[in-house]
Amino acid sequence: MTGIAAGLAGFAALLALMAVRVPIAVAMLATGITGYWLVNGTVPLLAYLKTNTYYQFSTYSLSVIPLFVLMGEFATHAGMSRALYRAAAAFLGQRRGGLAMATIGGSAAFGAICGSSLATAATMGQVALPEMRRYGYSGALSTGSVAAGGTLGILIPPSVILVLYALMTEQSIAKMFVAAMIPGIIAALGYMLAIAWFVRRHPEAGPAAEKATRAEKLTAIRETWSIALIFLLVIVGMYRGWFTPTEAAAIGAFGTFVLAVLHGGLRWNGLVACLQGTARTSAMIFLIMLGAEMFNAFLSATQTPMLAAQAIVDSGLSPMLVLLAILFLYLLMGCVMDSMSMLLLTVPIFYPIIAGLDFGMGREDTLIWFGILAVVVVEVGLITPPVGMNVFVINGMAKDVPMVESFRGVLPFLISDIIRIGLLILIPGISLFLVRILS
Repeated sequence: MTGIAAGLAGFAALLALMAVRVPIAVAMLATGITGYWLVNGTVPLLAYLKTNTYYQFSTYSLSVIPLFVLMGEFATHAGMSRALYRAAAAFLGQRRGGLAMATIGGSAAFGAICGSSLATAATMGQVALPEMRRYGYSGALSTGSVAAGGTLGILIPPSVILVLYALMTEQSIAKMFVAAMIPGIIAALGYMLAIAWFVRRHPEAGPAAEKATRAEKLTAIRETWSIALIFLLVIVGMYRGWFTPTEAAAIGAFGTFVLAVLHGGLRWNGLVACLQGTARTSAMIFLIMLGAEMFNAFLSATQTPMLAAQAIVDSGLSPMLVLLAILFLYLLMGCVMDSMSMLLLTVPIFYPIIAGLDFGMGREDTLIWFGILAVVVVEVGLITPPVGMNVFVINGMAKDVPMVESFRGVLPFLISDIIRIGLLILIPGISLFLVRILS
């Protein structure tokens, strides 16, 4: 069997295991170990498992992941989502569809300190869904806006997925965070425009709430300034070189811990819950990383990534056509796989292909631009049928809303996403502008 044939057989086996509901980490690990053993034999396999597992998880740079996860746990238990939602609702709630727009604004701000899409969606759902139901919002608009707003959690920094992409492609974590800021703002504004368009066509779906007084607006600002300070300290301090990404994550986690104690009433039981949640999430991430590393080691042994990259480079296809094909594949995979598993599985295969093509930019700019595009497309998969993990999470919280209606509610946001992806492809400077300005 040739290298390409062995690699394709491995992919087929992986998909078969996923189809029978084997967890993705276990499926990648089992396929990778079996494939590596068949290609190289028992002794090389045992040697690889012995050395690579220790080497991968003893890397100091990986400690940034549990620290950012802990930051998100403290943010959730501190009640920051409520403060951010109240602040956004105070300024937007009096508009038609304003509470849905406030959900987007609050999700964007909470994503800046949480970094997890599912956590952002679930946390904001607890706050926003009852309020929108009280004002008579339609089930489609309320669940759709919360599900779409949750996707901002993996794009707006700090983001665990951006950290993983930076580590896999040996890019600067700080530059990846800065590159994601403008696309993240565009995403939030695009979602708000989608809501405005929806309520223009269906005015009854998002009635206006009461107008907030000046005192209420000032109170909302006072409740959120400390959150903004933590975000700026983490991002600016990391990029200016005041501290490393790991130190920035530790400072962010400590800052949110202080806020959780002072404003959220965090006590011993809550602290234990935060630590347990961090341990579970970090263990899940690291197990997926181990499975992806083992599967990619098998693919490397068959030389599938190198042969595929060389074949694409030699094919004469335009770089843009190759990029579109990869993004389309991401969109399809996003319908059936979770975002982290998908990126860990595919980035080691795709990034050498992208790095070898000429997009009129340097290698670093190309990889940063591709990373933002990949995360954006993966983000779209979180609200795309038939899986749409965010939609399932929110629909489970709003049990009175049919699943079909929830998926109908995310359609305007999907249209906004497609337009945004097109802009990011045609204008790479959207992602690279701040990186170049601040370099």
